[in-house]
Parts: sequence; C-alpha cells; structure tokens
Amino acid sequence: MPRGEPSPKLAITVDPDVHRRIIEAAAADGVSVSAWMTDAARRTLKIREGLAAVAEWEREHGQFTDEELVAARERAARPTRQSA
Repeated sequence: MPRGEPSPKLAITVDPDVHRRIIEAAAADGVSVSAWMTDAARRTLKIREGLAAVAEWEREHGQFTDEELVAARERAARPTRQSA
C-alpha cells in the first residue's frame, strides 16, 4: 500500500525533436524524464511568478527606467555563489 499522496500523472504529446532533446537532457543530468520535466515546469512557473510580480510592481510604481534595467541585467549576469 503506497504511503502519502501518489504523484499525479500527465500524458503529453511533444514534437519528435523536443522529445529527443528531453530524453538526452534527462540522461545528461542523470535523472528520470519525469524528474527532468518536473524541474523544467517548476522553473517555468517560477519565471511566470517573477514576471507577474514585476508587472504588479510596475503597475504600482511605474515602469523601470533604462538605467534600472541595465543595472538589473548587470546584476543578473554576475556569477552567484552556491552554498555548500
């Protein structure tokens, strides 16, 4: 008898090239296709949430200036430290 709540399953259809690239990427990362797709979906959802937060901020405070956008791009391009 399984413990907890079982993970829901999805049946999806993708282009053959995308399918091949997903299989290759999952293998290169040493994870299952399910794990790879879940991670990709989580990252996409996080990006969408971030974009929605920026849009909300801009509605309240006005659009970012060109200078602010340049500074943000420079900050995003800096290497990040990974915690051990």
